[in-house]
Amino acid sequence: MKVSLNWLKQYVDIVVSPAEVAHKLSMAGTEVKGMEVIGENWGGIIVGQITAVNPHPNADRLTLVTIDVGTRQETVVCGAPNVRVDAKVAFAPVGSSLIDPRNGELTTLKSAKIRGVVSSGMACSERELGISDEHEGILILSDDTVIGIPLVDYLGDVIFNMDVTPNRPDCLSMVGIAREIAALTGQRIHLPEDSYEETELPIDEQMSIEITAPDLCSRYCASLITGVTIGESPYWMQERLLSYGMRPINNIVDITNFVMLEYGQPLHSFDYERIRGKKIIVRRADDGEEIISLDGVEHTLGGDTLVIADEQRAVAVAGVMGGANSEVTESTTSILLESANFNPTSIHYTGRTLDMPSEACMRFERGIRPELTMLALRRATQLIAEFGGGKAAQGIIDVYPGKKEPQPISISVAEVKRVLGIEFSVRQIMDTLTALGFDCEEEGSGVKAIPPYWRSDVSIPVDLVEEVVRIIGYDIVPTAMLSQPIPRQNPNPVVELKRTLSNHLAGCGFNEILSYSLTSLEELNKLSVKPYAVAPLPLRLVNPMTTEQEYLRSSLRANLLTALSSNRRHEDGGIRLFELGKVYLPQPDDLPDEPDFLCGILSGTWPVKSWRSGGELPDFFEVKGIIEGLLDYLGIKATFRESSDRGLHSTKQAAIVAGSNELGIVGELHPEVLENFEISEPVYLFEINLPMLLPLTTGHGAFEPIPRFPSVVRDMALVLDAGVAHQKVMDIISGFPLVVQVSLFDVYSGDQVPEGKKSLAYRITYQSPEHTLTDKEVNKVQKKIMGRLSHELGAVLRG
Repeated sequence: MKVSLNWLKQYVDIVVSPAEVAHKLSMAGTEVKGMEVIGENWGGIIVGQITAVNPHPNADRLTLVTIDVGTRQETVVCGAPNVRVDAKVAFAPVGSSLIDPRNGELTTLKSAKIRGVVSSGMACSERELGISDEHEGILILSDDTVIGIPLVDYLGDVIFNMDVTPNRPDCLSMVGIAREIAALTGQRIHLPEDSYEETELPIDEQMSIEITAPDLCSRYCASLITGVTIGESPYWMQERLLSYGMRPINNIVDITNFVMLEYGQPLHSFDYERIRGKKIIVRRADDGEEIISLDGVEHTLGGDTLVIADEQRAVAVAGVMGGANSEVTESTTSILLESANFNPTSIHYTGRTLDMPSEACMRFERGIRPELTMLALRRATQLIAEFGGGKAAQGIIDVYPGKKEPQPISISVAEVKRVLGIEFSVRQIMDTLTALGFDCEEEGSGVKAIPPYWRSDVSIPVDLVEEVVRIIGYDIVPTAMLSQPIPRQNPNPVVELKRTLSNHLAGCGFNEILSYSLTSLEELNKLSVKPYAVAPLPLRLVNPMTTEQEYLRSSLRANLLTALSSNRRHEDGGIRLFELGKVYLPQPDDLPDEPDFLCGILSGTWPVKSWRSGGELPDFFEVKGIIEGLLDYLGIKATFRESSDRGLHSTKQAAIVAGSNELGIVGELHPEVLENFEISEPVYLFEINLPMLLPLTTGHGAFEPIPRFPSVVRDMALVLDAGVAHQKVMDIISGFPLVVQVSLFDVYSGDQVPEGKKSLAYRITYQSPEHTLTDKEVNKVQKKIMGRLSHELGAVLRG
C-alpha cells in the first residue's frame, strides 16, 4: 500500500523525519518496505504561468509558449495539446534534471533550437517529472499555486510503500496510518469536517432499504444527493489519488475512491434514477442470475453470492463491483451513495469465484468494522455536495441488523509482566491504550479497556499486551535467561527418517528439490502411456488460481521430471534429483490420504567426465544398488520382485519388498513418458512409501559379535531357463542354514549354453557361529541346495 506523507499531514502533525516515521511504523508492526522521494531531482524547476500561446512560424503542430516565472518571462517551444493562457505549469530551465520519456533515464535539459526557434526551457509533463506515465500533455497545476515557488515545495512528497498485515484492515487507510503515527509520536489526530446542508425532503420518502440476508450484511447505510453535475474532481484530490496509484476518473468516482483510501471504508455510487422501484434489497443471488459488471464483463451468479438489487434485478455484486445497469454516467444528476458492511468470508469467496479482485474486496475480506460506514458516508456526501454541486436529502438511511455492543477487555499489571517479562504501571498502560483510541478506566491493579470502533483485531487480554509493548517499544523488553530448563524434545520418527534419507541421498550425489503440491491434470496424465488415465481422479480445487495449479498432486514424479527437463536445457552432465513430500490420494466419502513419499530420478553420465573416465550412463542395476545401499543403511533387508507400473519400462522395473511389505518401486521410465516431458535420454526412477518404510526403521538392531570361526566360500554355476528370475535363485540359496552371504558374479548366454537358457554363477559364503566348518558339512548343504534348485527351477550345474 502506498501512503503519501503530504496526505498524512492532513490528519496528524509530523514532528519527526520521514525516515524516523518509517522506522517507528515498522517497529510497531506496520512494515515500511521502502520510501520514494518525489521531487528529489527537481532542483531549479519552478511554478510558472502561461501568459501567451503563439503559433510556431515553421511548424503547424508546435507553439511558442511564454511563461511568467515571477522574476522573468521565458519562451519555450511546446507541442502539448493542452497548453492555454493563464494555466499554471511546471517550468524547467536549461540545466534541470528530467526523466527522458523515451528510455526512463534521468537526463540534463539543454538549450535547443527547434525548427529555427530557440527553446530556453520546458513546460513539463507528469512523466518527465517522474510523477506518472502520463505524457499526452503538460502538467497543469491548480489555479491557486503561487508563481515562482520551487515545484518541490508544492508537489514534493515522500511515498511510503507499506506492507499491511491481514489482521489490520484499519491500516489500509490514511486515517488509520495517521492514528498509528499519532500514538507513536505523542500527537493528536484531527479528522476532516463532514457537515453539510440538507434539503427539507427526507430521504425516507424517496428511498427504502431492505436486508434479507443479515448474516451476510450487518449494516447498510445510504444517502441521496440530487442536482449533481458530473465533471472533474479538484486538483488536490487528483493528486492524492495519483500518489496512491489510482487514476482519476470524475468527481463522483474520485470522491468514493478518495474516502475509501481516507477511512478504509469502500463506498459505491448508483444513478438514483436507474434504481427501479426506488428500493434497495440486499439479498442472495438467484442461482443462474446474471449481471454485467462495470468493466463490461457478464457474470453468472450462484446462490451464495450477495447482491445489491432493486425491485427487479441485481444492480451490484455486494462488496466487489457495481453493475453497468446502475452506473453513474455523464448524464447522471442524482446519486444514491452506499456505505455498507459485508461478511468477510462471503466477499472473499465471491471475489475469487468471479475473478473480480478490487480495492473494496481487499478491505471487506479483512473484516473492517461496521461503525465505519456512517463516518465514511457523511464524509463522501459532504464532498459530493461540495464538488458535485448537489443537494443532500435530509437524513441518512441506516439499516443495522448486526449491531453489537463493544465488550470491555480487562488486563492486570501482573499479566503484562508475565507475558513480557517487564513491569508497566497502570498509568503507562492506560496512557498507551488511550493514545491508540481505547476507552480506558482503572480497575484495581489493572485496566479495563473498550477497543475503538475502527479496530477489529483486538478481542482478548493478550491483544492489549501487544498494543502496549509495540507502542512503547519492543526494544525495551529486557533479554533474560529462561527461568527453567528447556523441555526435552521428543524425537519425531518421521522427521528423523526424512533427515536420514535426505543426508544419505545427498551423499550419493543427489540434489533435493521442493515443488508445489498443486499441479494440473495434464501433467499427471503425462506419467502414463496412452490411453492416458489418472486413477483415481485427483482432488480438484474449488477455486484454482490457474489451470497449471488446479489439482492436488497424486505423485511426485511429474514435478521431478519437469525439473529434470528444465535443468537439462542448461546442464549436459549427470543430473540426480529427489524430493520428499506428501501426495494426496482421494478417499471415498472421506478426507484424502496424505502419505509422505520419497521419489528420485537419475540421468546422464556419472561421474563427471575426466582424464581418467568419460563417465557412464546409469542403468537399472545402478539405481537398484542405490536403493539397496539406502535400505541397508537403515538396517532393512530388501528384495525385489516383478511389478507392472504403466509409467515404467515393462522389462526394466521391480517392486521393492521388505518381508511382506511392498515399499515402493524402481525402474526405467517408459520412453513415451519421457517423450511427454521432452526428455530424450534414459531416466531411472525410484519411489518409496514412507508410512510403509517407517515401522521397519523404529526397532533397535540386535548386536552381532564378530565371527570367531572362518568362513568357507564356494562357487556354483547354474544353467536355467532364460525366464527364471535371479531373485528366486537367491531366495532358495539364502534360506539354507550356514549360508551367510550370496552374490551373483556372472551372467552368460550364448555359445556353450543351450538356446533358451542362461548361466548364472553365484558365490556362496558358509559360516558357523559355533565351530570351524568341514568340507563334509559344506558339501552336504550345497548338495541340498542343488537338489532344491533342480526340483523347483529345473537348474543344472554348468559343466
